[in-house]
Amino acid sequence: MNMHDLVKSQNEFFNSGVTRDITFRKKQLRKLKSLLKAHEKELCTAIHSDFRKSEFITLATEFSLIYTDIGLALKNLDTWAERKSIPTNLVNFPARSYVLAEPLGVSLIIGPWNYPYLLSLAPTVAAIAAGCTVILKPSELTRSTSAAIARLINDNFDPGFLKVVEGGVPETQELLKNKFDKIFFTGSPRVGKIIYQAAAEHLTPVTLELGGKCPAFVTADCNLKMVVKRLIWAKFINSGQTCNSPDYVMVEEKIRERFLKQCVEEIEKRAYSVENENYSQIINQTHLERLEALIDPAKVYYGGKVDKDARTVEPTILVDVRFNDKVMEEEIFGPLLPVIPYTDLDAAIEQVRSLPKPLACYVFSNNSEERKKVMQEISFGCGAENEAVMQITNRRLPFGGVGLSGIGKYNGEAGFREFSNYKSILRKTTHFELSLKYHPLTKMKLWWIRTFFKF
Repeated sequence: MNMHDLVKSQNEFFNSGVTRDITFRKKQLRKLKSLLKAHEKELCTAIHSDFRKSEFITLATEFSLIYTDIGLALKNLDTWAERKSIPTNLVNFPARSYVLAEPLGVSLIIGPWNYPYLLSLAPTVAAIAAGCTVILKPSELTRSTSAAIARLINDNFDPGFLKVVEGGVPETQELLKNKFDKIFFTGSPRVGKIIYQAAAEHLTPVTLELGGKCPAFVTADCNLKMVVKRLIWAKFINSGQTCNSPDYVMVEEKIRERFLKQCVEEIEKRAYSVENENYSQIINQTHLERLEALIDPAKVYYGGKVDKDARTVEPTILVDVRFNDKVMEEEIFGPLLPVIPYTDLDAAIEQVRSLPKPLACYVFSNNSEERKKVMQEISFGCGAENEAVMQITNRRLPFGGVGLSGIGKYNGEAGFREFSNYKSILRKTTHFELSLKYHPLTKMKLWWIRTFFKF
């Protein structure tokens, strides 16, 4: 089946009205969860073969959240989809107003490679919950994982409802030539712009989950031991290949040395390695070489070793980093942590604001005013105070970026809304009405209009 025929078949399936049935949606969600549970071992083996991500990390950081999303949808779908009554103004008396959610239609979901199950299937869950049909295009960089997802879904679901298309750039380009009702993309800003341009041809609404250089502020007034413990975990989980991981740290000058020493102690304590199953390979040689080029040997405080055969980069801390250094020009997306000292919080915030708006921002401080200042004065998509990355585990919190870090948000009801159109409807009786809008247009009618609209 070519791409045009596939999209056509999904349009036909959607137009049959089957997906508008809430019972149908719930049945498909339960089926997806059952299939994932039954094939966990196979799926974990596939991702391990792609870049040595361990079963523990895969289950903890991907499947746990997918199952949570399905559970939330099953529990709340009736409420999310129900008609919402809205107050009606006096000029429309007597009448009722309401908002009705309807599925957008045929959706294209393009997933990334770093969390290939979570970031492909979480939006798929949202689309199914909203009543859309789905064409899912996983990343070609995780070939075994892509093949495993394709087997699981294509062998068990009607392709008119849910279909996985494998392949790389050519297949994606062919898909984008078609008209979709919704496109959901997770990946880099560079590719996100290409997706956005393709969607514009058909005025297709998009959700773009991109990335950016996510800052973390560490002030002198913090619980340093706990801060370092949480920060190091957040940075080096999945070898730093996490879109909302701390990209760099702004640390108050007076605690810089203590912070650096504790970071080294924490890294060594956790013994990061693929053998210990708490580290992953860099996804491919191209990304490995890109990361290697970002390491200035003169600025390495700790780590810095690159093993090309094992395709790994040692957890690395960089010091004496400036905002015009190469490592600060793009999202790192790897296990390199630049540490930049500051003496004035306002000046540090201004430096961060000189960069494109990040997906996430973190502040570690026991001073509520400092936390408030960072959270309010920097524009970002999601964040945390005295924590990092873990905000994504609260699936009721909308997740997404702003500006170059993304458009739209999902998780929980926010995901349902991303794949829905909310129809605003006014329902009036035909028995009688106020006749203010009809000729003759008198001064008394205008007086009443002014009264009703308060102008």
